[in-house]
Amino acid sequence: MTAHGHERPEESTGSKRPTGSEESAGSQESTGSEDEVAELKEEVAQLQQAVQSHAIVDQAIGLLVGLGQITPAEAWDALREVSMNTNTKLREVAETLIDWGCSGVLPGEIRVELERRLMDKRHNSQCADAEPPTA
Repeated sequence: MTAHGHERPEESTGSKRPTGSEESAGSQESTGSEDEVAELKEEVAQLQQAVQSHAIVDQAIGLLVGLGQITPAEAWDALREVSMNTNTKLREVAETLIDWGCSGVLPGEIRVELERRLMDKRHNSQCADAEPPTA
């Protein structure tokens, strides 16, 4: 057996040659392994994309916390609601907000919905009664 659990081929001295069905089974096994490797590579790529998306969404939440003077949970709700009400993917809304922080440009539909959500969240925020830190 190899380290990967495959059987080692017999030494050429005194071993019989594999039959056609044995050769076919061996090629099916390598095709199965190749398929498994391809599936694992795809899964890794999806997980990397998910981690990147998570970071972008977290940055947008941080931006809304500072801008809107709301809690992270309220910022998450606002981000999610803007996404739903503008029929825009959450990641795209988050990317747009991060770009806005650099460019100062925010598309009208997202801007209007964001203002609406932040006003609502700020009015009902747990931060509304918090006192600012003293220096």
